[in-house]
Amino acid sequence: MNFEQNENLKMIEQMARDFAEREIRPHFMEWDETQHFPKELFHKLGELGMMGVLVPEQYGGAGLGYFEYMIVIQEIAKVCGSIGLSVAAHNSLCTNHILSFGTEEQKQKYLPKLASGEWIGAWGLTEANTGSDAMRMKCVAKKEGNEWVLNGTKNWITHGISGDVAVVLARTGDLLDSNGITAFVVERGTPGFKGGKKENKLGMRASETAELIFEDCRIPEENVLGEIGAGFKQAMKILDGGRISIGALALGIAKGAMEASVRYSKEREQFGQPIANFQAIAFKLADMATEIEASEMLLSEAADLKNRGENVTKVSAMAKYYASEVSVKVATEGVQIFGGYGYTKDFPVEKFYRDSKLCTIGEGTSEIQKLVISREILKD
Repeated sequence: MNFEQNENLKMIEQMARDFAEREIRPHFMEWDETQHFPKELFHKLGELGMMGVLVPEQYGGAGLGYFEYMIVIQEIAKVCGSIGLSVAAHNSLCTNHILSFGTEEQKQKYLPKLASGEWIGAWGLTEANTGSDAMRMKCVAKKEGNEWVLNGTKNWITHGISGDVAVVLARTGDLLDSNGITAFVVERGTPGFKGGKKENKLGMRASETAELIFEDCRIPEENVLGEIGAGFKQAMKILDGGRISIGALALGIAKGAMEASVRYSKEREQFGQPIANFQAIAFKLADMATEIEASEMLLSEAADLKNRGENVTKVSAMAKYYASEVSVKVATEGVQIFGGYGYTKDFPVEKFYRDSKLCTIGEGTSEIQKLVISREILKD
């Protein structure tokens, strides 16, 4: 495996970095404080191909692979985890689900608008009482003629209010039947479909998280994604790739916290010298750098497997688990290095600290990743 960056990867990295510095850094704390979801920003990201990184050019996307995708997420997350999270959810969940399982007509209809950033995508799996235990979902869809009638609520949905289109998983069979869940594409404005409560979160505050509510929402048969009853299995495959994107998000947050910590440790003086000269600080930086490097290698292996179409379940779970836990650890150490200043909103590490925690929860908790990893090991 050769993970060395080529010129194309370096160009994409610079493009994403320049965009983040120009369009995000001047505003990210204001967005965080007010919980403002800057929808107009994602139209600009779409113009640069960052809302359809994995979408083939024939559908209006950038037609790139997972290494490029990782770099885009990382560079954005180094400045603002919230924006990185929204870009990740849009690309790897909603858009990728339609790309992976949609008919040609569905791809032609939805992917160009999603890849351009004209439309923002949402993905609905989680419910109030069914997070990790998704097969107990209560959101149901019943067939009536050539339509499906959807009733229920989805919770913790990125872009639940502002999303223009959502891929929604609903029960169409018996409870606990892995072949009894179906995926649907639901457009905003469909009667019976609305956004609900917006969550007031610890971190990732500029990434909108809200309910999806369905009340006798009629969905035409042509909006079924893939086969009826195959939704749960589709979702598990989508989450395999989603773990790479959340891992990349965690890695970007960790790198941002690390870079800020290195700069500060060289500038901050105590006892007549920079604190970087003290072994207690230098060793923290050494641990941070080592664990970031290990996270990146695991994620690169997962990206390589995904690009080659090989089974990525175990490695993507390992990469997401490790990178997310490292992100929390690095951000925590960053706050410690900054001392009292690290506890204020005038310096960047407190936001990295708050944002990092979501990475150990979203798209499968660390505990679920261990379950996936152990099952794959024992299966082998």
